Amino acid sequence: MKFEIPDEERAKARHPHEIFLINLIVNHILLFVSLIGMATSYPYLMLIIPAISLSILGYLLIRARRSLSTDPWFVKAHWQLCARRSRFFILMLGIMIAAIIIVLLVSGGEPGPQHYALGGVAMLPTMLTVLALIIMESDAINQARQGILSKGMIERYPVPEGVVVLSED
Repeated sequence: MKFEIPDEERAKARHPHEIFLINLIVNHILLFVSLIGMATSYPYLMLIIPAISLSILGYLLIRARRSLSTDPWFVKAHWQLCARRSRFFILMLGIMIAAIIIVLLVSGGEPGPQHYALGGVAMLPTMLTVLALIIMESDAINQARQGILSKGMIERYPVPEGVVVLSED
C-alpha cells in the first residue's frame, strides 16, 4: 500500500535499509574478496567479516527496539522490517560459523585443501543469502522512498488514524 508520508519520515525510513545494505555490500562482498587471498595463510582473519557484521546487526536490532517507542509509524515499520531480516541473517551467520567450526574440529586445527573446500561449501548458503538480501534491501529503500509498505507489515503494524492511503496496490 502507498501512503502519504512526509519527506522527512521517508528519509528516516530508508536509514535502516541503507545501513544493512552497506554491511552486506562493503563487508560481506568487498571485504570478503579482499581477505580471501590471505585466507590460506591466515584463515582466522576471515572471522573479521562476521565480527563486523554482528556489530552492525546488533546496532540495527537495538535501534529497531528503540524505534518501537520513539519513531513515527512508517519509520518504525521499516526499522522492524530491517530487524526481522537482520535476525534471519544472524541465524545464517550462526549456521555458517558452526559449519566452519565443525570443519576445523574435523581437520584437527590444521585444515588441508579438502577442508577448505568443505569450508567453502559451508559459506555458500550465507553468500546466497547476502545476494538475496541485497536485492530485498534495495527494494525496501525504494519502497521507503515512495511511502510504500507491504500488506504483511501493515498487518503487524496497523495504519494509525490520520495516515492518508494513496493506493491499495
